[in-house]
Amino acid sequence: MLAVSASPRLSFAAKPPNILWLIGENLSHDLGCYGAKNVHTPNLDQLAARGVRYTRVFSTNPACAPSRSAFFTGMYQTTTDTHPMRSHRSDDFRLPAGVRPVTQRLRDAGFFTANIKTANGESVGTGKLDLNFVNEGSIYDENSQAWSTLKSRQPFFAVVNAEENEYDIYDRKSAEKDRVKWVGEDIHVKHATPENVTPPPYYADHPVVRQEWARYLNSVSGMDLRFGKVLAQLRADGLEDDTIIIFFGDNGRLEPRGIHWCYDNGLRVPMIIQWPKNHPAPPQWKPGSVDDRILSLIDVTATTLALAGIPRPPLMQGRVFLGDQAEAPRRFAFAARDRIDEAVQRIRSVHDEHFHYVRTFTTGPTFASLNRYKEKCFPIQPLMRQLHTEGKLTGPPLALMQHHGPCEELFDTQADPHEIHDLSQSTHPEHREALTRLRAALDTWVTETGDRGAIPEPPEIIVPFEKEMHDWFGTPVWVNQR
Repeated sequence: MLAVSASPRLSFAAKPPNILWLIGENLSHDLGCYGAKNVHTPNLDQLAARGVRYTRVFSTNPACAPSRSAFFTGMYQTTTDTHPMRSHRSDDFRLPAGVRPVTQRLRDAGFFTANIKTANGESVGTGKLDLNFVNEGSIYDENSQAWSTLKSRQPFFAVVNAEENEYDIYDRKSAEKDRVKWVGEDIHVKHATPENVTPPPYYADHPVVRQEWARYLNSVSGMDLRFGKVLAQLRADGLEDDTIIIFFGDNGRLEPRGIHWCYDNGLRVPMIIQWPKNHPAPPQWKPGSVDDRILSLIDVTATTLALAGIPRPPLMQGRVFLGDQAEAPRRFAFAARDRIDEAVQRIRSVHDEHFHYVRTFTTGPTFASLNRYKEKCFPIQPLMRQLHTEGKLTGPPLALMQHHGPCEELFDTQADPHEIHDLSQSTHPEHREALTRLRAALDTWVTETGDRGAIPEPPEIIVPFEKEMHDWFGTPVWVNQR
């Protein structure tokens, strides 16, 4: 098993700054400051105007639990055996020796750690954990869900997990509903409408697609409104000038080809960092600037520790990108998708500044495979299946429904941001060189990080997920007609 040795805390001439993580749910670059249209995100746009906006940040998995298990430890989920979705919830699994949640390292260094749910009497966060490890002791300090606990407990490390963007599923009664609403859908201002949105070209141009796309963008606007309340309270309490604010998404966009899939929109996430006035800014941070360096979400972990005065543990896979301990920039960002719910897929991905390489190991359909959550909650998914059955799809939507593994894919993310033109068979010298380079980089990463995805889960682990997903979301009629 992997061992990570501990490092002593750096000394401070004065009290270290507080650190606030604002974690967005299921979104990509869908904010006004990233150029998104038909969204209203003034609070995060202002944060970007005062801080640094990062453009090449990638999650290590396109779903919440494996991604969170990675950025809460600074380690790839494929190294720590936390890569299958919602695994190790009821067994005696422990993280590898020396691998610890970031909150425990910060608490040892004197930080009060809080998972905020309410501020000034209003709900602002879910208190979400969703980690694929449950036997590591307390993740946060006790009685830390109310914002009011923070002012007297400095320095603090506080996390607010967004309520949007997600379908309203956690009553576990989705199977009984005609349509599952988005969290907060009834109160979201309709900045986006089916008439003014432009969904991506890998879906059919259909009223259902436009309607869902508008609902998603309005959910993003709702997220911004809720985070605005947190930022206003931070300012009202006189804490803003002593608090590093790090906003980022936990994985990519909540759309059928986004979340769960290792395409760019399932992995590329926003990140904004604002530096407090009462603390000297690191040389890499310039207010109002844009940073195009390649970063992984596990780098947020290592950097958070460094900004708290805690050296990166020697074997931590995340890299420090801010401050005096900043390391050499990444050339590549790696990601992995394994079992999600009952759907078994093994997919690996690597980005560089220009190209994106995706390798699917699993045999059979990819996008068209069964995931009951997707079939029930994402109306676009059954719509695409119906249109495909009726022979009404052409071009990229048809290619998406026909896609099978095993295979390789290569995309030019600058010329083709929607990733609808696979260049893996191109004879152009630049494309052949990119394919060779990224294929080799991925092979090296799989070996050097001890990727455990090649070890299949036993059937007795997967079967209960099939029942759980059926009970929660139901099973489409077409499954029993095959």
